[in-house]
Amino acid sequence: MNREIFRIAVPNIISNITVPLMGIFSTAIAGHTGDSAATIGALAIGVSIFNFIYWNCSFIRMGTSGITAQAFGAKDFATTTAMLVRAVGISAILGILVLLLQYPLGELSLWMMNGNQMVSDYFYARIWAVPAGIMLFGLNGWFTGMQNAVIPMFTSITINVLHVLLSLWFVFGFDMGIVGIAYASVVAQWIGMILSVVLLVLFFRDKLQHVEISQVLDMTALREFFAVNGDIIIRTFCIVAVYTFFTAASARMESDIVLAVNTMLLQMFTLFSYMNDGFAYAAEALTGRFIGAKDEGSLRLCIRRCVVWAVGTAVVCIVIYVGWWQDIISMFVGDKAQLADILNVAGEYIGWVIAIPIAAALPFLMDGIMVGATLTRILRNSMLVSTLAYFTLYYSLHPFIGNNALWLAFTAYMALRGVAQYFMSGRLKMVYQKSKG
Repeated sequence: MNREIFRIAVPNIISNITVPLMGIFSTAIAGHTGDSAATIGALAIGVSIFNFIYWNCSFIRMGTSGITAQAFGAKDFATTTAMLVRAVGISAILGILVLLLQYPLGELSLWMMNGNQMVSDYFYARIWAVPAGIMLFGLNGWFTGMQNAVIPMFTSITINVLHVLLSLWFVFGFDMGIVGIAYASVVAQWIGMILSVVLLVLFFRDKLQHVEISQVLDMTALREFFAVNGDIIIRTFCIVAVYTFFTAASARMESDIVLAVNTMLLQMFTLFSYMNDGFAYAAEALTGRFIGAKDEGSLRLCIRRCVVWAVGTAVVCIVIYVGWWQDIISMFVGDKAQLADILNVAGEYIGWVIAIPIAAALPFLMDGIMVGATLTRILRNSMLVSTLAYFTLYYSLHPFIGNNALWLAFTAYMALRGVAQYFMSGRLKMVYQKSKG
């Protein structure tokens, strides 16, 4: 069972780590072109706009993986094939809609983010990568459901390496500036999508079945797919609201140093989440598989082992944060004159970052279990409850404890997600019930 968990978790952890690394390289490239500060700022705004687009389309991956995993566990390859066609088809339609609506989307985003001409040029260049990026969500969700995390990892590494190399070539070889980074993303995403299709045919040819269009458009299956995805869309909106508000509230604090400290501490939490998400993905894929196979014993063992590894990861991160938090923060700070002040302020709030891994380890895992079991209504309702608690705690306590209220609300939001899912699922009885023969 541990081998099965790590077979899915490790490739996902590696894939996750490539994301911030690509961002670091892109920022470094932007910082060596023209007005460094202006270019880096424009890139940050442009990337934020596309993160918002992609994040709100990520339901395709989660909605695809759980249904596919259950069909895989039941060895129903006609359904897995129909799910593949359905996911890629819906992804393609979404991507085309974004292209068709690029002007109103772009102008609204530029107005909301106060973007300049440089951001505009970046947006209208990179927008052509969106269809490939969304289709990769569908493909990667299907691969996860089919218990294969290596292909998404290989594709992710290829895309990110290509993005960096092409950015260097376009920016410095052709003097394209920030637009070169955007076009590098376009080329890399489309190559990644084509690579995924090639690997799909090479490794899953024996699992692909002939399906009629009537199977793909089966109303019962479509209703299930959109019901699952509708719940996930609401969940995703809540996450976007929480994280966006965290940054906005930090910006309204008493000093720029508090904003900087909150940003850096949140990055430390994000590093933990990248690690822990690997085990959440493993729980997602294996829960769906064992439910489809009606193997309750393996499901219970899988969940117990995933809990051990998720908590173990949290403990490792806590040890690192306790021992080396000052060194980690120092890596972010270029202005050494401000370092002492930043470390002093960070010391007031570092306890929250040490506490959050324990608060968030099991909720992340519960997310994966609920997606794998397609109990997305519980996922949605728990997120609504915890988001309401987040805003209630912040506005109730901020006048009295300031920035600590933001971190307390964020920590409670993380913990409450898992607690709510546990009890809403009847202490996981609803999950186990789906695996009974």
